[in-house]
Amino acid sequence: MEKLLREGYIRRREVAEAMLRVPRELFVPEGLREYAYEDRPLPIGMGQTISAPHMVAYMVEAAEIGRGDKVLEVGTGSGYHAAVMAELVGPEGHVYTVERIPELAEQAKRRLEALGYNNVTVVVADGSKGYPPAAPYDKIVVTAAARRIPPELVRQLKVGGIMVIPVEEEPGYQVLYKVVKKPEGLEVVRLLPVAFVPLIEEE
Repeated sequence: MEKLLREGYIRRREVAEAMLRVPRELFVPEGLREYAYEDRPLPIGMGQTISAPHMVAYMVEAAEIGRGDKVLEVGTGSGYHAAVMAELVGPEGHVYTVERIPELAEQAKRRLEALGYNNVTVVVADGSKGYPPAAPYDKIVVTAAARRIPPELVRQLKVGGIMVIPVEEEPGYQVLYKVVKKPEGLEVVRLLPVAFVPLIEEE
């Protein structure tokens, strides 16, 4: 945690406290728990990964997630990122997290329920289409690399809302974008190069 603070990945006290409250070791496979607090991604099965702690911190900081926010996460994975965001939004906020792989979604759902996160809803669906029933959202966080900014996700973002999404600008090269939906259109800021699993977009 000190390293993430020192290197500027964590800027707000609330983010540091949220990450300290979430037991990361419970979100990785049992055989990898000794590596849970190393700052690197880890495999969680089904070809998916849990992001490195610095990337989780960076994304929630970039999305400016705070108390009372309604958040859409695309790509539940292990549920770790959703748990950190659930801590940040508090009981007055809610995190809707969409996962296309049913086995991962079920595991994450059980894990989050066991830890008492009743402000998280896990949905099995095509994440590139978002989750219209709960739209619009204050914040959208995408944890898989898209080929472009999905228009359906933009539609589900409130005016004034923020989306953080990795985009594959060219084969093998991804950049994390911060997208702010303004009345006059989108403000898109390129943040930094990243490496995420691809966002599967069903036709």
